[in-house]
Amino acid sequence: MNLSHIRNFSIIAHIDHGKSTLADRMLEITGTIEKRKMQEQVLDSMELERERGITIKMQPVRMKWQIADGSEYTLNLIDTPGHIDFSYEVSRSLRAVEGSILLVDATQGVQAQTLTTLNMAREAGLVIIPVVSKIDSPLARIDDVVKEVSQLLDCKESDVVKVSGKTGEGVADLLNEVIKRVPSPSIESGARNDEVARAAEREGHFRSLIFDFQYSNHTGVIVYVRVFNGSVKRRDKLVFKIAEREFEAIDVGIFTPDETPTEFLGAGEIGYIVTGIKEPGVASVGDTVASTKDTEPPMHGYANPRPVVWASIYPESQDDLPLLKQALGRLKLSDSSFTYEEESSGTLGKGYRCGFLGMLHLEIVTERLRREFNLELVVTMPTITYEVKLKNGKMSKIYSPALFPDDNDIAEVFEPIVAMKIITPPQYIGGLMKLLYDHEGEVMATENFGDNRTILVLHMPLRELMRNFFDEVKSVSSGYASISYDIDSSRKADVVRMDVLVADEPVAAFTRVVSRRRVPEDAEETVERLHKILPRELFTYKVQASAFGRILSSRTLSGVKKDAAGTLSGGDITRKMKLREKQREGRKRLKEHGHVIIPQEVFVKMMRSGD
Repeated sequence: MNLSHIRNFSIIAHIDHGKSTLADRMLEITGTIEKRKMQEQVLDSMELERERGITIKMQPVRMKWQIADGSEYTLNLIDTPGHIDFSYEVSRSLRAVEGSILLVDATQGVQAQTLTTLNMAREAGLVIIPVVSKIDSPLARIDDVVKEVSQLLDCKESDVVKVSGKTGEGVADLLNEVIKRVPSPSIESGARNDEVARAAEREGHFRSLIFDFQYSNHTGVIVYVRVFNGSVKRRDKLVFKIAEREFEAIDVGIFTPDETPTEFLGAGEIGYIVTGIKEPGVASVGDTVASTKDTEPPMHGYANPRPVVWASIYPESQDDLPLLKQALGRLKLSDSSFTYEEESSGTLGKGYRCGFLGMLHLEIVTERLRREFNLELVVTMPTITYEVKLKNGKMSKIYSPALFPDDNDIAEVFEPIVAMKIITPPQYIGGLMKLLYDHEGEVMATENFGDNRTILVLHMPLRELMRNFFDEVKSVSSGYASISYDIDSSRKADVVRMDVLVADEPVAAFTRVVSRRRVPEDAEETVERLHKILPRELFTYKVQASAFGRILSSRTLSGVKKDAAGTLSGGDITRKMKLREKQREGRKRLKEHGHVIIPQEVFVKMMRSGD
């Protein structure tokens, strides 16, 4: 294929700015998908994506587009997620392309995540095409937002393309601009890597970078690659450079958006290779797939994602532990950004300690485990990583609240801090400042931004993001504020472990590490919440929260009233009296020795603090 007629690009934007709708119109206008087969969110193939209206997984697709002079071009588009929890997906897609469409909603303007994704694209050295979407909306502020975008990118207002993904207005012009502005892939510039450039100069062998992969029960691992040099066809002998595992290509192909076999994949193209490898741990994002004749070292891949939120996942029945292990392994093949390792708990049995990129990522992974593998799960309260220095001088990293040492044994605790930006209309700053104080946020600077908006630059403990922070910001700002953040550093923390007891038994899944100044308030809220959602038993029991070695909050759940003699009619009254006395004795024994079985939905509701 002629390299000069290939364009590789992605769409990046803040969540809900219309990426998937714009991609739909592109697929429709280019004839990639027949009109009768079109549906909303074509590239969002997961059921969860359609339900929530968000993109979770990046999705590549190849389109053909003919310009005015009759020349036909191949356009490889990668649609990316917009939520901050899935920014690792975005970063991987940027290494496979030469340009990005920066999409900004004409009704909302530039948002915090817009700045984050823009910086990622700039660091990758991509050509940026500014685009304002939803111009058909009656709420659109087209001129204001075009000015805002042009100032952000330091470009002319005429360089900003205006489109409507809903009606298709301006989409054909945008495709022409992609061909005009995005450079065609070349071996040297496309690779952005000295090793690959040297291989190219020698007319080297096939080399490609894995930016994603999937797993098939029938054909094993299917790697998604950007080809930087040479070409690959079916039955070629290939090798994973980092894993040092050789294999034969069972098939190669492109995305239309379904997997479509082709005769070969050449330099500059984006496609897939079916490896036939079925064991986990061989393929990895960022590895180099190359010809076995290639002698160059692996290409520069991706930085490993760093989990910021941790939670333990246990099967409701220990009989399902092997199934949970298999499910996590399979899920890891389609989502390389979460981690897991085996652990055990005295009350919950054996399970897995998992690391996630954020609260939404945690929720999506656990929901996929339930839906795709039919698992009943117990998920502990999410937490972050703490570095604890004990009074005996020993330092340790704590990933689980249940393992957090007693307050009397601790000398110092260090926790991660996030550098955050909040973009908001100025009328909400007062409410946000109060909220930030409550969440231990330290405002470093404020800047005027665009049309009547302000950027707050601040530092905040990462643990506070999990305390319903995003929902509270949306509530205080009536939905107008947007947030982006990065892990910045660590600093000393004044925190303590809070245990939760149900019927006098500690429940590890509910243990939390909380700010010392908020312990009484958090204890009261947690107990009150559990009191409302725990089921009643045949006996009376207590729900309690403790810290500092004492009970801080307590609620009593009354037993279910049931008269064992109620169904008896007539007969000797002493018979009813004996039955009731027997029932009282039974309740007394239950109260002393009864065990509360906590349903799965209680753990789920406690994890979702906003429910």
